Parts: sequence; C-alpha cells; structure tokens
Amino acid sequence: MRLAAPQAVQPFLLMEEIDNSQKKGKVYLVGAGPGDPGLITVRGRYLLEKAEVIVYDYLASRRLLTYVPADAQFVYAGKRGGVKHTHTQDEINQMLVDFAQEGKIVVRLKGGDPFIFGRGGEELEVLAKHNVSFEVVPGVTSATAAATYAGIPITHRDYTASVAFLTGHEDPTKDKSNIDWQKIATGIGTIVVYMGIKNLPFIVKNLIDNGRSPQTPVAVVRWASTPEQRSVVGTLADIADIVKESEIKPPALIVIGEVVNLRGTLDWFEKRALFGKRIIVTRTREQASELVAGLEENGASCYECSTINIEPVEDYHILDEALERINEYHWILFTSLNGVKYFFKRLYDKGLDARDLKGPDIGVVGKSTADLLLEYGVNADLIPPVFTGEGLAESLLDQGVEGRNVLIPRAVEGREILPETLRGAGAQVTIAPLYINVPPQGRRDELRAELESGEVGMVTFTSSSTVRNFLTMVDAESQEELEQLMAGVKIAAIGPITAKTVTDSGLKVDVQPSQYTIISMIKAIIDFYQC
Repeated sequence: MRLAAPQAVQPFLLMEEIDNSQKKGKVYLVGAGPGDPGLITVRGRYLLEKAEVIVYDYLASRRLLTYVPADAQFVYAGKRGGVKHTHTQDEINQMLVDFAQEGKIVVRLKGGDPFIFGRGGEELEVLAKHNVSFEVVPGVTSATAAATYAGIPITHRDYTASVAFLTGHEDPTKDKSNIDWQKIATGIGTIVVYMGIKNLPFIVKNLIDNGRSPQTPVAVVRWASTPEQRSVVGTLADIADIVKESEIKPPALIVIGEVVNLRGTLDWFEKRALFGKRIIVTRTREQASELVAGLEENGASCYECSTINIEPVEDYHILDEALERINEYHWILFTSLNGVKYFFKRLYDKGLDARDLKGPDIGVVGKSTADLLLEYGVNADLIPPVFTGEGLAESLLDQGVEGRNVLIPRAVEGREILPETLRGAGAQVTIAPLYINVPPQGRRDELRAELESGEVGMVTFTSSSTVRNFLTMVDAESQEELEQLMAGVKIAAIGPITAKTVTDSGLKVDVQPSQYTIISMIKAIIDFYQC
C-alpha cells in the first residue's frame, strides 16, 4: 500500500493569515545574505513564499526569487556604483508605503543584513512615519561572510579580540567623516570595510598616516560566498596596486588585520574541486536540482539552461484503456522520470492509486527512476545492472517475455530498442504516450551569449533529447560554426546512448561515468578536473 507523504510543517503564520477580516498591508524587511541563496534564514524564505509584492536589490541572489509566488508583483530596486539607479531611495521608500497602504504583503529583500550599511533603518523610519506595520528579519552580513568564505576568522584569540565594520562610501552630503581614523587605525584589531574599492587608496592612506603598519595584511574579497568569488591578498602598502592589477571590481569587501595571515591555512571555499568552473546544465528545470546542487557543492558555477520543455499529451486514451485492464499486464516499464511523473498523475486523475498496481511487476531503466517510483509508494521489481533501454531489455529477456503483456508509458517519441527487442522475443507491447518533449523557445541568444563569452568550461547532457534540443537551440548554421561555439568547451554525457548522440553530431565526449547516474556523473566531472 502506498503511504501518503507527510505534510510539511508550517513554521510560522502571518497575522494576515490568522485574521484577514480587516486585511492590512505590512512590510517585511528581509536580509538576503551575502550571495549564496542557501544562507537565507528560514523566516526569510517563509516570507518570500508569502509575498504579494517583492522589492529586491542588486546584491540579492536571483535564485531567492524562485521562492516568490509567480503571481506576485516583482519590483527591481537595485543600485550599483557608477550606474544610474533604477529608483532613488525616496522612490523606494514611497513604493513601500504605497504597496502596504493597498493592503499588500510586501517583502523588501536587501543583500546582506538590512541594518548594516543597508539603509534599512531609513526605510523603516518612513514606514513608521506613515503608520505602516513592519518587521525586520536579519541576514548574514557580507563582512562576516566575506571573511569566512575567504578562510579568515575576523576574531581569533591569538590575534585580536576586536573588530570594526566601516563603510568606504559615506554619505557624500556630510560635511566631514564620521570615522575617527586616528582611533580606528591602531585601536581595532580587525577592520572590515564595505563598499571601499573606489576609495581604497584613500582608506589605506588614512590608516597608515594614523599609525597602522604598512605591512599589515589585507584581503579583498569580491562576490563573497558565490561561485564567482575572487580573493586577493596583500598589505596596506601594496593592496591598492594589487586590486587595480587584478581588476577587482565592486561588490567587494576589504579585510584588514593580522588574521588575514590565517587564510593560507583556513581557505576552504576557493579550494573546492570545481571552483571557478562554469558548467551548463541542460536538464529540465524540475530535474536539474540534484545535478546543479552536486556541482555547486563542489564549487562550480552552473548556468541552468533547460533544453527540454515537457508538455502532457492531449489524448490519454491508450493509457486509459490500459488502466482499465491493468491486471492483464505482466510488466509496466518506466524508462524516464517524466514517465513516472505523468503516469501517476493520470492514475490519480482516474481515481486510482498505487494499490491498483498490485498485479503487474514494475521495471525501471535505472536507480533514479526507481527512487522516484518509491516516492509514489511503489518498489521496482527490476532494476537492470546497466541503466539503458538495452540493459532493461536484456534483463527482461533473461526472465523470459514470450506471451507476456508489457506496458511502456513514455514520451510520444522515444527510442524503439526496448519495445522492438521485447516484441522480437514474443512479448505483446503497448506503448502509452504520456508527454511530448520540445525545445524551449526564445533562449537562443542567451545560450549563444554564454558560449561566446569564453567562460563556459563544460556542458552536461543527461539524455539524447538534451543533446538534440541543445543543438536546435544553439541554431548553428554549419558544423564549422557549431565547432567554433563549442571550442574549448568540454562535454559530459551520462551514458553511452547520450554519448553516441553527441558524437553523431560531430562533437567529442570528454566525460562519461561508468555508472549512468547523476551522482556518478558528478564524481566523473570532479575526477576529470582533478587529473
């Protein structure tokens, strides 16, 4: 019997959900953290999922926006140094007031922590002036994240017990600086400077002129906690020149103090196996999470480019007829994750569930498909040792299929090796089309721009469909143009069938795991880059 999955526990309730008899708007000021979307707080993510309006900044990870309901109103209010702002601070303040007075749940998403050089206090003062309800959710501030992800403890009992956070970009309208450089220079062990790249020479000069040793170690960390992180190390005497030569641009944090010397021992983030590698993942967006998570866990920067758009068929009559006489089948064979997904959706739509599948045995093409099947309450009876259609066919032939009725729920167009092999051995095979696989539209320019940037190190393919659709989306006019676009780009294929589709297109496969699973593919990619 299939057991129902437990319902997710809701960790919080908003007052608007408890009493909406007189719904009032409210603004939630949420710290997005330093860049890694995994560093958002549980409370922050929950509020994103409840937002009706999201007002977000340049430094907030775009992945956090995937938690926001699709029907919410998205407002970009990012600011970048040297670039004309999309909205002035006064305009942002007024937007928050207006949305709240319309009765909306507004999430103001700010990079880092909203109360540490984030102007969060200024925004809330305006809300308070207009009697707008608000709440603040702290975030991981960029200073601690930059130091931690660069392998620098900003306090350490052997080095210092004091730390100061400074802004390198004070309010330009002030008559004089609020920073007492004379006391800061020698009175604080570790100094962390926000937004200081433009004024780095000025900052260095003030510290040295006020008594800090020119040989004091300094680290500058750009895009901390993200796959694009880049760090340089020097001293007060030479860090400005190092930053200029290395072309370090904002956003970046400056860490000053003897604790920087620990980076050589404690650096962990930038030493990961795939750090700095740009990898295109071509799976469907729903199925890419495991591959992307595994690659990014090892330091890769992933560009998710779904080459497959899955749509249900308009007519399920073949599957419906099969379900009406399901007990007449000896085998149901699943050759893809989508086959499992759409089969059970239709099964449930017909008022049936896993208990109605007690008659036939269940075979799957591989472990990932078996794992998904188990989420629907069904154990696979047959998983072949070789995760291909040929491997599944061979395992079935070993058991004997003559006179057996076999149901294969799959895509409208699929490889025919499995059904043809079984029919050749005397089986009665019914193919039930469940979904169609078409290339997504409108991604050509974006994909080609990635390839032409010269930053892509590898493309991953997990099925023949991802290969064919990728080539369709790239839309190369000739083999020569395709080879130019893919120059220097390595290719990883999950198995021999996918690899053959790659080589048939005139391209070379550089990575192919011995076992045809996502986990094995990740390991093979790591091994490739570590050789």
